[in-house]
Amino acid sequence: MSADRQDHAVVEPYWELTFDADGDVDAAQRDRLLSGAERERVTDLLVFAHGWNNDQRMARQLYRRFFAPFEQLAGAGVRLGYAGVFWPSIRFPDEPIPDFEPSAAPTAAAPGSPSAAPAPADDPALDRATRDLLAHTFPGPQQAARLDRIAGLLQERAEVRSRLDEFGRLVRDLVAVRDTSPAHEFADDLGAGEPAMLTDDAVEVCEIFLAMLEDAHGAQFLDGVRKRLWRGAKELLRQGTYYAMKRRAGAIGQLGLGPALGLLAGDVPGLRVHLIGHSFGARLISYGLRGMPARARCVKSAMLLQGAFSHYAFSPRLPHDRSRGGALAGVERRVDGPLVCCFSRHDDALGKLYPLASKLAGDSAGFLNLWERWGALGFDGFKAVDGAQRVALGGALPARGCVSVDAAAVVRRGGPPNGAHSDICHAELAHAVCAAGRIALA
Repeated sequence: MSADRQDHAVVEPYWELTFDADGDVDAAQRDRLLSGAERERVTDLLVFAHGWNNDQRMARQLYRRFFAPFEQLAGAGVRLGYAGVFWPSIRFPDEPIPDFEPSAAPTAAAPGSPSAAPAPADDPALDRATRDLLAHTFPGPQQAARLDRIAGLLQERAEVRSRLDEFGRLVRDLVAVRDTSPAHEFADDLGAGEPAMLTDDAVEVCEIFLAMLEDAHGAQFLDGVRKRLWRGAKELLRQGTYYAMKRRAGAIGQLGLGPALGLLAGDVPGLRVHLIGHSFGARLISYGLRGMPARARCVKSAMLLQGAFSHYAFSPRLPHDRSRGGALAGVERRVDGPLVCCFSRHDDALGKLYPLASKLAGDSAGFLNLWERWGALGFDGFKAVDGAQRVALGGALPARGCVSVDAAAVVRRGGPPNGAHSDICHAELAHAVCAAGRIALA
C-alpha cells in the first residue's frame, strides 16, 4: 500500500486510551474500549503505544499507517480491533521521520516572534516550536523561567565555561521529578541510578555529545571549539528530556496500561490482545506487562519496535553484576505467546546516542565496551536472557519467550541525528505482528 493511501486509511473499530504523566487513564475512553470490544465481537485487539512524539495528530498518523495493512492480512474468523495509546511525550521538531510531514507546532508564533519552524539540526538555537513543546511537557512558572534561560543561553553561545555549567544545572532541574513522585521507581532498567549526563561535568558531557553529533552528520563545523560545544549542549537538553520521557513511559505502563489490561481480561473474556510499542512506547508496554494482574492472560503477543531501553532490561542476571537483574526480568512470562524485539543497526538514536546518554557517572569501564554495557534493545536485541532466540525478519517465531528479530532490511531510512529510529511503517513488520500473535491470515 502506498504512503498516500496509508495516510488516509480508515481502521475500524478503533479506540483511544489517553494517560496523563502519572499514569491516570481517561476513564470514559477506557470504558468505551471495554464496551466496544465486546459489542463489536473483536477477537484480536492491536494496542499500539507511540514513542517520542509531538502531538496526538502525529501519533494518529503513525497508527493509521502502521495499522493499514492488517485488514487485508486477517483471515476468516478474525475480527480485528485497534487501540491507540496516547501519553505526554515530546519529539524535537528537527528530527526527520521517513514519510511523515512535519507536525504543526502546538501554538502558533506570535506576530514579530521567531518562526515556529524548527531550526536546522546543527543549529544550537532553541526554535519557537521546540520551546513551546518543552513548555507543554514541563509546565509551570518555575519551568517556564528555566526554559527562558535555557533558550537565552543557546542563543547567546557564550565562550565562557560558567555558562555551560549553568546550562547543565538548568537541564537537570528541568527534568527532575518531585521526591514524592512515583516516577522515581521507573527511572532506569538496571537499578543503577541516574546517568552521567545528569551528574558529570557539563562541559565534558557537551564535548562527548558534540563529537558524536559531528560524526553522525559527517561534517566539520567552522565555529570555534567553545561555540561548537553549544551544539553538544542542545543535545544534552534533548537527551535529558528523553530521559524524563523514558522514566514517564515506565510509570504510565505499570500504573496505567497494566491495570487497564487487567480490566480488559476480566470484562471481555476470550479477547486476544497484541501489544505494540515503538521507542519509549516499547518500554511503556513492557512495564504495562509488569503492572498487569498476574491472573490476566489476555496478552497473546508483544512487539517491541526499536525499543529505547536497555538490552539487559529482561536479563535475570547482569553480566557486569551477577547479583542483580534487569527491572523486567521474567516479565515475558506475562505474555501467553512470544515477546518480540525488532532491532536495526541503522538506528543511530539507539546505536550512537542512547549508550552515551545512559552511561553512569564513575563507571569504571569508562568508554570501554560502552555499547555492550549501556546498549539499547532496539539496536541489537535481547542480551543475557536465557533461552532467547534470534531470527531473521520473516522467519518462524517461537511460541513463547523472548525473540530478537533483525529488521535492518526494512528499518533503514532516516537522517541525523536519529537515523532509522522511526522508520517502522512497513508491511513486513505488520506480518511479524500477525506471526507473533498467531493471527490467522487470509
